[in-house]
Amino acid sequence: MKILVIGGSGPIGYNISKYFSHKDYEVHSTYYKNKIIGKKYYQLDITNNEKTVELIKKINPEILIHCAALAGVDLAEKNHQLADTVTVEGTKNVIEGCKIIKSKCIYVSTSFVYNNKNNMGFENDKAVPNTYYGKTKLRSEEEVISSDLEHLILRTDQPYYWTEKWQKENSVMRVLKNLRNETKLNEVIDWFNVPTFIPDFVKAIDILIQKNKNGIFNVVGNNFVNRYEWSCKVAEIFGLDKNLITPIKSQSLDLKIERPNINISNKKLIQETGIEMKGIIEGAKKMYSESLNMK
Repeated sequence: MKILVIGGSGPIGYNISKYFSHKDYEVHSTYYKNKIIGKKYYQLDITNNEKTVELIKKINPEILIHCAALAGVDLAEKNHQLADTVTVEGTKNVIEGCKIIKSKCIYVSTSFVYNNKNNMGFENDKAVPNTYYGKTKLRSEEEVISSDLEHLILRTDQPYYWTEKWQKENSVMRVLKNLRNETKLNEVIDWFNVPTFIPDFVKAIDILIQKNKNGIFNVVGNNFVNRYEWSCKVAEIFGLDKNLITPIKSQSLDLKIERPNINISNKKLIQETGIEMKGIIEGAKKMYSESLNMK
């Protein structure tokens, strides 16, 4: 099976590409600014309709996994036009290519399409995002659904794992970098998330493909936890000094937009795939065991 990963230089897309390359798949990937050397990696700006459609037609994948979007909740809030262009119009261009070759489209979305008014978010709940980032991701989801393509929409939250030097830090990597350098770290006590171990996310995609599933799935871990508690657990597991971590309130950060606290359920995913998604302790322990082999 031939797969094309759009946004293959980001933390999720990069791990998807690596995982499927080691299985019985022919994997092609794109990057935007962060060049990756390899004959099956291609530079692509998804806001360029002609080049996006042309590349998709050229590769002609059975499955396209779309991970690219404007990264940054505050940036989307600050620049609506940029968010619309990259996330929504870029997705439309990808869909146009998929429709020509009749490829299945797997769209990586976000928990931010939900709001923070409900106790738990399920796939069949009405999505009412309260950030512009969430609104653009929801509009992109709607474009995928209305395309009549075979599709999967995967909503995730706070993905974490080892990162490459060109990739943005995630919460776990930020803790490890600072505490290993014995640098004090502020972590927020009133932001709650459902962190997602990226290898589990990638494995879930594989199972969903194998089972020929379609529709919307929440692909997240098992813990609804605040950033401070999560960071302390990581410190404990890696044997680092958690006393260097100071709890703070998010209002002290003076951000452009307030972060919603969204708790979403992975029950549907587990019921339909049988996968076991790791919580923050299991994920950190797995990373710790891997770190021993890196020395």
